Amino acid sequence: MITFEEEDIEKGDELYEHYSFKAGKGQEPLRVDKFLMNFVENATRNKVQQAAKQGNIFVNGIAVKSNYRVKANDEVKVMFAHPPHEELLTPENIPIDILFEDDQLLVVNKPAGMVVHPGHGNYSGTLINALVYHFDNLPNNSSNRPGLVHRIDKDTSGLLVIAKTETAMVHLAQQFFHKTTEREYVALVWGDVKDDEGTIEGHIGRHLKDRLQMAVFPDGSHGKEAITHYKVLERFGYVTLISCRLETGRTHQIRVHLKHLGHTLFNDERYGGDKILKGTTFAKYKQFVENCFQVLPRQALHAKTLGFEHPVTGDMLRFDSELPQDMVDCIEKWRTYRQFVGE
Repeated sequence: MITFEEEDIEKGDELYEHYSFKAGKGQEPLRVDKFLMNFVENATRNKVQQAAKQGNIFVNGIAVKSNYRVKANDEVKVMFAHPPHEELLTPENIPIDILFEDDQLLVVNKPAGMVVHPGHGNYSGTLINALVYHFDNLPNNSSNRPGLVHRIDKDTSGLLVIAKTETAMVHLAQQFFHKTTEREYVALVWGDVKDDEGTIEGHIGRHLKDRLQMAVFPDGSHGKEAITHYKVLERFGYVTLISCRLETGRTHQIRVHLKHLGHTLFNDERYGGDKILKGTTFAKYKQFVENCFQVLPRQALHAKTLGFEHPVTGDMLRFDSELPQDMVDCIEKWRTYRQFVGE
């Protein structure tokens, strides 16, 4: 959530960067207030305009008013006299489901609904708030986030490895960078996936119009290389249960790759999976899907397995987690439905 404080910036005050964006090469001239609303989740035009009025919005290092038109390659920053809230980590006594722990690292099973690290709109209740309560002196990653080697989305459940030492942080980060880790996810997607297995390739970058989404750029014109391998586990007619193995780790990779393939994640609100994308027009079917959405009120994605080399012993460690109950219940409903209708 965007938080533009109502405060005057005195000359000489130290300013802290809260947001920073660079306009793309193809950026058409656009008012800076509209530009920021495209980038920042939950921003309102009134708050953005207020921030500009107070001199908190800068383009290429110069404070601008809300009617300034952002052009290609402009650097837009929002600055305030206080540090970003996510830098003010408050330890919180939140239980952590730990599958494995030694003096170098721990493997945790994150529940759906828990944000991994503090960010705009989520300053408490995150996994990192819990980690800094339960563990002292966790090493910071390159983004100054204690213990964090990789992340999964708020509404994705499953496994994460956390570094407890600098040695573990460096070694594990290199494994993710060099793509030597093993990560498998289980997903329920809309539609009957044509092939029993396959590979999705295509650069992933920020969506050119909806800045809260990622998008696939097959021609490589934007974003970074992304590779997802998938395999069908079970078919239910209108939806399919699949496993996905990540070769790269881009933001929303599985979610956006599967949408690009034509099989949006079941109940993935951000990418349109919270609507009936396949099936009949019967009222009873619509009610059935609504019941499934209630049973699984999030995207149907679970980080099920995780494998990596121990940073000190060199042993290959592999972990597996059970599907959470909401996914189990939803899958069972589809299994029963398919048997009932005989598809």
